[in-house]
Amino acid sequence: MYIQQLQLKNYRNYEVLEAQFENKVNVILGENAQGKTNVMESIYVLAMAKSHRTSNDKELISWDKEYAKIEGRVKKQHGSLPLQLIISKKGKKAKCNHIEQQKLSQYIGNMNVVMFAPEDLNLVKGSPQVRRRFIDMEIGQVSPIYLHDMGQYQKVLQQRNHYLKLLQTKKQTDLTMLDVLTEQFIQLAAKIIVKRFEFIQLLEKWAVPIHKGISRGLETLKLEYKPSVEVSEERCLSKMIEVFEQKYFKVKNKEIERGITLFGPHRDDLLFFVNERDVQTFGSQGQQRTTALSVKLAEIELIRSEIGEYPILLLDDVLSELDDYRQSHLLNTIQGKVQTFVTTTSVEGIDHQTLKEAATFSVEVGKMSQIQ
Repeated sequence: MYIQQLQLKNYRNYEVLEAQFENKVNVILGENAQGKTNVMESIYVLAMAKSHRTSNDKELISWDKEYAKIEGRVKKQHGSLPLQLIISKKGKKAKCNHIEQQKLSQYIGNMNVVMFAPEDLNLVKGSPQVRRRFIDMEIGQVSPIYLHDMGQYQKVLQQRNHYLKLLQTKKQTDLTMLDVLTEQFIQLAAKIIVKRFEFIQLLEKWAVPIHKGISRGLETLKLEYKPSVEVSEERCLSKMIEVFEQKYFKVKNKEIERGITLFGPHRDDLLFFVNERDVQTFGSQGQQRTTALSVKLAEIELIRSEIGEYPILLLDDVLSELDDYRQSHLLNTIQGKVQTFVTTTSVEGIDHQTLKEAATFSVEVGKMSQIQ
């Protein structure tokens, strides 16, 4: 799949933008703070209905404007699909093929993207929250059911934490309500964790050979999902529910005492091992970067294996962060297969055929034009 057209209105520093793109590498050149990343982000937001840079949607709307609008046309195997997202202070409205979608979970997945930005190099060394967000965003692109379950889980978790606070402060004493909320919580938590285990297993399958290639055969990568509940390798839903129920009875009093939920997918983590050593703790910066790159390239292949076509790749200011060897590996992998957007201040020093054949755009103070 690839994005053919992009239109922005009142989006960050773009009053209006209209652009046509080709199904190849598109390089967006410009100095810092001119709006390169804003173009990249708008493509990501059109696909995912949320930004990778901020959780506050109001930041996406131009100063003093009521709304921001992103429109795009995506070419897929079975034809061309118009998408539209309007972001206002009241919320978001999404249209697919001119039809308004009742839920964002129905909209996400119509266009698939993989974003690789400098902060993604923190995937390995950053906080567990970064890795959980990565897992949720990627599974959500290929599984609307997972997105729905995740939304329900967040609601129940919020209600449960609120009720635990009431029990902690003795404003409530009825434990039956806690049991009811816990039952709902466990059903959703177990489904989410089963899906995450499946996803990590698939991701590892693609990431291991890629990592071996980048490390010239010297390193073996291993991914391990680390739930907050000891479920070993049991991926069966009924077994998972049973383990969660046992955990609940163990920590029930402590949760009431603390006024917060102490277990569940919101406390899980993803671990990376290279040659059986934890990369986060013992890996060099080079190993951490190779791991992050391998996982991102694996993500491209995983999405293709799930939906039957390649996603769009967004490389935001990341080439300058990689050494020549990793740069070449990345560009060789995508060459001729994946529509790719690259933002950079300069392509000097990057000697690769892929960039020589790329369409190039220049960005200056919220205006973008193609360089012929």
